[in-house]
Amino acid sequence: MKAELSNVSLRQQAVYVPEEWRNSQPFTLLNETTATLVANCAKLGYGFSEELLHAISGLNPLRKLEILELLKEVTGVEKNWTPMIRQWDIPTGESVLDHIKTWFANAFGSQNGTRLQCGHLIPENTFPIERYNGCPFCGTPFNVAELELKPSRNPLKVLKLWGRQDLKTYFQSLLQSPVALDATQADSAKILLKEFGLIEGVEIRMKETLMLVIDALVEKEEWDAAGKFFKTPNDILRYLWYKKTGFLQLIEPKVIIKRVAKNSRNIYTQRDQSSEAKIKTADDLKLKFSRTQCRMYAQWINGLPMDVQAQCENMHPKRSMWVRVIRALRLAEYSKRPGYEPLKSLLDAFYHERYEVWQGRVNHFRLKLDAENTFKLLKQRPGLFARSLFANILWFGRDTTMEHFREILPLLAPRLVYTLNMYAESYFDKNAARVAKPLGGVQKKLPANQLVQLYSDEALKEMQVAVQEVSLEAIKGYLSVQENENKSIYIDESLFQIPIAIGDRGEMVQDLPQILMGTRLPIEGDTVRLFMQWGEGLEAQHLDMDLSCMVAYENRTERCSYSKLTVAGCRHSGDIQRIPEKVGTAEYIDVNLDQLTKLGAKYVSFTCNAYTNGSLAPNLVVGWMNSIYPMEIKESGVAYDPTAVQQQCRITQTLNKGMVFGVLDVAAREILWLELAFGGQIVQNLDTEGVEALMAKLDAKWKIGDLLQLKAKCQSLMQVENPEVAEEVYDVEWARDSAKVAELFLG
Repeated sequence: MKAELSNVSLRQQAVYVPEEWRNSQPFTLLNETTATLVANCAKLGYGFSEELLHAISGLNPLRKLEILELLKEVTGVEKNWTPMIRQWDIPTGESVLDHIKTWFANAFGSQNGTRLQCGHLIPENTFPIERYNGCPFCGTPFNVAELELKPSRNPLKVLKLWGRQDLKTYFQSLLQSPVALDATQADSAKILLKEFGLIEGVEIRMKETLMLVIDALVEKEEWDAAGKFFKTPNDILRYLWYKKTGFLQLIEPKVIIKRVAKNSRNIYTQRDQSSEAKIKTADDLKLKFSRTQCRMYAQWINGLPMDVQAQCENMHPKRSMWVRVIRALRLAEYSKRPGYEPLKSLLDAFYHERYEVWQGRVNHFRLKLDAENTFKLLKQRPGLFARSLFANILWFGRDTTMEHFREILPLLAPRLVYTLNMYAESYFDKNAARVAKPLGGVQKKLPANQLVQLYSDEALKEMQVAVQEVSLEAIKGYLSVQENENKSIYIDESLFQIPIAIGDRGEMVQDLPQILMGTRLPIEGDTVRLFMQWGEGLEAQHLDMDLSCMVAYENRTERCSYSKLTVAGCRHSGDIQRIPEKVGTAEYIDVNLDQLTKLGAKYVSFTCNAYTNGSLAPNLVVGWMNSIYPMEIKESGVAYDPTAVQQQCRITQTLNKGMVFGVLDVAAREILWLELAFGGQIVQNLDTEGVEALMAKLDAKWKIGDLLQLKAKCQSLMQVENPEVAEEVYDVEWARDSAKVAELFLG
């Protein structure tokens, strides 16, 4: 069994079993190895559907073992889950004074105390060292306790059966996705590209997805086939930069250098390494290519179908990057060779700037308040017209702008129309805070457009309504033209909590069954347990990652972190600053909902930060546990239970210093799954208004259930309560494939 393919299926709550391995005999009783596998998987929180159980029963024991090992790897049960403090639900009573006394004792050579393995002396009457698994002063762990897996009363995640055709169908939906893939989907697409290659007849609509396809062809040395996918010079630049940095978006070198340098700053000046990091990153980003690579890129650019003027205009926004690339690829040298005349013409026009930039002309007429010529140009590029629609309404007025916009509405990609409908309300609001994430940056809170102050609230409301009415009319048009002979539809209630995936792409990989950012997950018990595990496979070193949470009240906030292990309603398992050899380490926080409800808390933000210079450690895993039954804490402090894990994700993005990975709504007893990157070593750097702005943005999105109801209305479908009698069934399992959801509404 190919482990990577099984990983892809598991993200869709399935197990891949090739058809040739399955048992063709009628299913009777479980044999001993199958029964053992079922029992062991139940301890990990997984069960099997009847169809999958039948397929597995015919496998040989080694392949059954592969399934168990896959689930163990994904759930992380073989990692080290030992925290710093034993039975950390009971406060140790440590204080800042204990740290000060210990510092003086070690600085001035006191002998009154206990010497630990790390070399530090813990004075008497300070830390209760019998309560720790390591040094409470320097955060070095000494003990590694084994995780005990036991049967649990928590509901199992039932896995279904997938075959080769299921994988191929899912792969096709990823390739055809009308929205950008998130990190989990992109990782799955890479795996499936190796297995299936490019499927003929599939239209790839997103440039980020196209880069993955091109890379797969280049690895097979099919340069000519890859070259046919490039339409513009910046497509080639995007691929080149993806191979250099691993980012599917064009993040400029200066942005990467600035982020890395900022991540290497330290609140203690003597530990600051920002200057060294800046120099090293700049050196790492220098472009060096072999002759073979130069010839490949030169042939691609030389064969582009665009005319020279259009190519130059396309290159202009990234002119500084192109100057470096042209030099590194020796394109001037290739342009002198026979057959490279198009490349020569391009370089000549680009270097001498013999081209006109479309955006410059738009800005020229816009500043002159020349609406006729401005909109004449914008109609040439409907997508850019849609992206600037709100600003143009404020600049030129509602009636004039909407009159011109209606002319190009049929030419727009549906995702742009949905986006306009969702965000019109917040844009035309004088008091609404907006959030934006620049390429390579963190989420930033933006004030309202200054021009909204020129208009009355009534006028702004009319602008909002005008956009929403026009866009809703277009959305109904998209749904109405879909051919459908069915008469009934079933919509699962949980789909009214799941937003459609437009705009906010996740940067963390979910190895457990995937959910969409913005999904609200209910809390069953009275305790939520956060967890973070990092450092697996690395040598022992100082690698200080911090798990924290911020409790927001009406007029104040409290933070539970390494600096304050116990606050009202929250308890931390202790700060670990160094990782042990190869096995990694863990931190936990228990959040008591009953206590926070009594105290009047509004919400709790779950965060992780890199205190050590640099960004969050690769393969760091964060998530939370949720159980209606009390969750146990071992005497050793180990508190991880794979059967209670509700959400878990793995860090792969290398530029983030801090991350919010969930927000608990105390009153509603729901957790909003989101990803909000922010800068800074500690949770105190988190801007609470930014969190609230992102929550508002996610809440403004269309929910899948609402869109399905609109689809039912447009296509005259009767909504039924029983999925067994419905001709169209939409449940959580269907919604898990976000590419398929996007294809239905945005295709």
